[in-house]
Amino acid sequence: MSESWLFPRWIAHRGAGKLAPENTLAAFRLGAAHGYRMFECDVKLSADGVPFLLHDATLDRTTNGHGLAAELSWDELSRLDAGRWHSPAYAGEPLASLESVAHFCLDNALALNIEIKPTPGSESLTGTVVANAAARLWADAQTGAIPIPPLLSSFQPEALEAARAAQAHLLRALLLDNFQIGWLETALRLGCVAVVGKHTQWEAVSVQQAQSAGLRVLSYTVIEALDADRLWALGTDGIITDRVDLFFP
Repeated sequence: MSESWLFPRWIAHRGAGKLAPENTLAAFRLGAAHGYRMFECDVKLSADGVPFLLHDATLDRTTNGHGLAAELSWDELSRLDAGRWHSPAYAGEPLASLESVAHFCLDNALALNIEIKPTPGSESLTGTVVANAAARLWADAQTGAIPIPPLLSSFQPEALEAARAAQAHLLRALLLDNFQIGWLETALRLGCVAVVGKHTQWEAVSVQQAQSAGLRVLSYTVIEALDADRLWALGTDGIITDRVDLFFP
């Protein structure tokens, strides 16, 4: 297993878990205030190809917009309210672009796990655009110190393959909600450095298989201390959590 792992062991899910509107800069600021030095977020493309943060394919759950996010331009998306659904204190909080989140992380020496979250049917395009944007943003930011590079992850092998073709030097991780036959071979074929699995799915055998193949082992989305203790006892390398108020990195 590679010894050049740069990332913190604790990762804040979508910025600050459920304490703030997910995937917004407000969530990142709150997660950082709780001491987190690494964040996970979901990135997809607007109709005009701008990478921005949103988990769902549709806008209805986490904004005052409706329908497919991929059908609106970034100018239209940037005018939506992505905070009021969470609580009145965040009313008016806008959607965040990948560029704005990258600048926040780089300015504050924070690490970022970018989950490539394509609108169905745009897997290759999203992987390519997100990888190119990440490479540009992190390269442009190098002033004195070398910033921690982003970790690109996805449930979609096609998106990771496109990211690899576009920017092979960026680190990649395969996301899994279960360990179907061939999961390890897929991660290795895609040149991944890590596997990010649903926390309930990791067992001693699968952890050993991944780490023996040179892969790091991460888990999502942990909210209970007993689950975290089990994962650390298994020797896993990182935990993505919604409970930034419970776990102190």
